[in-house]
Amino acid sequence: MSQGVVARPRATTPALALLRAARPRQWVKNVLVLAAPMAAGVLGEPRSLLAALLVFTAFCLAASGAYLLNDASDVEADRLHPRKRHRPIAAGAVSVRTARVTGVILLVLAPALAALTGRWEPSAVVAGYVALTLSYTVWLKHQEVVDLIAVAGCHVIRAYAGAVAVDVPVTGWFLVVVSLAALQLVVGKREAELRAQGTTGTRATLAAYSPAYLAHVRIMCSGAMIVTYCLWALNAHADLFYGLSIIPFLLLVLRHNLLVDRGRGEEPEELAARDRPTLLFVAALIVLVALGIYT
Repeated sequence: MSQGVVARPRATTPALALLRAARPRQWVKNVLVLAAPMAAGVLGEPRSLLAALLVFTAFCLAASGAYLLNDASDVEADRLHPRKRHRPIAAGAVSVRTARVTGVILLVLAPALAALTGRWEPSAVVAGYVALTLSYTVWLKHQEVVDLIAVAGCHVIRAYAGAVAVDVPVTGWFLVVVSLAALQLVVGKREAELRAQGTTGTRATLAAYSPAYLAHVRIMCSGAMIVTYCLWALNAHADLFYGLSIIPFLLLVLRHNLLVDRGRGEEPEELAARDRPTLLFVAALIVLVALGIYT
């Protein structure tokens, strides 16, 4: 592999560089842990809230550990990428050895923290997430199609862990919607990367995909997800607020597809934080579902 040019690291302390390498901005994905407890209406109970927050924090540790190991593994490829070469490990602000040691420590601490809920099941789910992320780093990210399902599976595990944390049942509706939403986000990210970088991008499996294939998968996920959510909102709940929640949900799905077509889906978490229509639709969806649950 050709050696990439090491970007000049930002002027910062080693501790701050390591914190940046842990990607705390990605922790927003772990809000999925709170989805099932909120849907079950148990977040108002102190014991359930504490358990959910413990598992949320455990996933933050696990995700950061996985990012450190993955970036240490991809350091040479990241140095060839116009944006990723500025990441602390690729830029040389954090050594590969430091990243690997810290990553392993975080991955070990994550299931241990989840065990503080007083039940073994949350710790087992977090351990399963750790196993999947390690498999992705070592092997799955190099397997076309499987890499999409693996990353989407990480999101689904987050959502499932929230239900396990507070000991509430997980419905098939919930799992299907979360699974399709996760797959749409992952496919949209790959599609945006492919449009921006072409098949010469640093991600190994990009060459296996075409924009048309990824767009077909994204549209398939969108259609199936919309139908599933509508059936859940209209048939599983005889409540006005659930029915009204279909409107922001539909707008959110359509908005994401529009942004991906514009080439803006490469960083979904940034879209969620910076795109005003997306923020508005998410807020409206949360408010309407919360009104359906708590009124």
